[in-house]
Amino acid sequence: MLRHLAIRDFVIVDRLELEFAAGFGALTGETGAGKSILIDALALALGERADAGVVRAGCDKADVAATFDITALPAVGAWLAANDLDAEDELILRRVLDAGGRSRGYINGSPATAQQLREVGEFLVDIHGQHAHQSLLRADAQRALLDSHAGLTAEAQQVAATWRAWRAARQALEDAASGVEALAREREQLEWQVRELDALAFTSDEWAELEVEHRRLGHAASLIEGAQYALDVLADGEAACAGQVDGVAARLDGLASYDPALQEVAGLLQSAQAELGEAISTLRRYADRVDLDPARLAEVERRMEAVLASARKYRVQPGELPGLLADWQQRLAALDASADLAGLAAKADAAQAEYHRLATQLSAGRQRVAGEMGVAVSALMQQLALASGRFEVALLPLAEGTVNGLEQVEFRVGGLAGQEAKALAKVASGGELSRISLAIQVLTSRSASVPTLIFDEVDVGIGGGVAEIVGRLLRELGGERQVLCVTHLPQVAARAEWQWQVSKETRDGVTLSAIQPLAEDQRIREIARMLGGVEVTDITLAHASELLRSTPEKGQK
Repeated sequence: MLRHLAIRDFVIVDRLELEFAAGFGALTGETGAGKSILIDALALALGERADAGVVRAGCDKADVAATFDITALPAVGAWLAANDLDAEDELILRRVLDAGGRSRGYINGSPATAQQLREVGEFLVDIHGQHAHQSLLRADAQRALLDSHAGLTAEAQQVAATWRAWRAARQALEDAASGVEALAREREQLEWQVRELDALAFTSDEWAELEVEHRRLGHAASLIEGAQYALDVLADGEAACAGQVDGVAARLDGLASYDPALQEVAGLLQSAQAELGEAISTLRRYADRVDLDPARLAEVERRMEAVLASARKYRVQPGELPGLLADWQQRLAALDASADLAGLAAKADAAQAEYHRLATQLSAGRQRVAGEMGVAVSALMQQLALASGRFEVALLPLAEGTVNGLEQVEFRVGGLAGQEAKALAKVASGGELSRISLAIQVLTSRSASVPTLIFDEVDVGIGGGVAEIVGRLLRELGGERQVLCVTHLPQVAARAEWQWQVSKETRDGVTLSAIQPLAEDQRIREIARMLGGVEVTDITLAHASELLRSTPEKGQK
């Protein structure tokens, strides 16, 4: 569950640190005081899209950090381990957004992407926005909500993947069938080119070796002459330096007995004698090996010219010819596969069969849960003063399967004003839609696995006795999960186990938002304000006190 939230320089919040409790909590305050800012800040830490406009005016950056207790969430620990992140009893998600729009994310102090924040956030918090009832009018939102409630999200993703695989296989078959002649011409040309380079039998290392050998053979005469000249100077000539060095070394070695100072020079000359002797031996071996070989030189030149001719023909460097051959062989293998129309057709049929197998399973799961969801939402609607309403989840078969399965999901409502069941968008008024949306959200939240539920003014368009029922439903959810509700309804706030008040204040000419936990007497006054507006009277105070007294103790329903 959410334990702590630290916000700095976010919209009209300068610095704010909040400690969260379990159960059902309410966040109240004047319109425009910044109640939803808390939710927006938490959403930023959970990886939502970053907008530089949320950085407080005049500040360099906004910083939000949320701390969660994950001792009872083994799935989070497994996710952290899979992503090579530290797994402890606490999880800290942090997001820093600068005024230029660049953001940085952190998970337990380690750098993380926004996608990683979103992934782990799905285990932790479920936020129901104040415009959720509007999204319920979209077919894709209805389908996603049904699949999520039924625990079929992974199955739906598998169906989508197999549908795309089927489409790709079918497209490959169609392309091959429509371009048989063109593919045959391409295949014929590639076969000829591959044969030519195969016959050349050229490897990437050979070109460097040929260049080295060509330089040696082309300059063989100069190499032989240079080696012989070196031998004459060092050892074979009349004034060869090797003999002179030997004479000097012997003379100094004898003189060293008279003056030890010459011993060091004598030692150095002995080393020079050894190095010189090794050099002379190496030169003799080299001179014996180097020979003029015009035939081999001509052979190397012919080989190099053949390689250069192929490189010029295909407009590549000589060293790139082996890679070009590999590319052609790969393309030729692909063309061979595409020429097998029967094989492509078999792949397309197999992909289609796999899609229909998984889609049929998905349909069965949707059918099983659709009826249960209809009954449960209908029961909640009756509690929300829609006693005549009946909720249905219709599964409309499609002639051909789509990426989303074999049917279209449509939420329907019947019984309102005596009408038959029709699509939600066609029969529900604004107030009715808000209550239906709330019923669906309460139901799906009960089946969700996340420990923290946040409702951001989902009670818009609701009032009177219905508001008391909404408060009771949220209180019941609070017995199972941590629930936070941003509300303007006193009947909902009165049902909360704890309450915070959001207010605006001016400091040094700057308007800032503040949040204050309310004690019992403060709650009475805040709920009285919500009941009676700006002027709080004894009557509204009495009414507020009555609302709070009518709320069951913690743990009671």
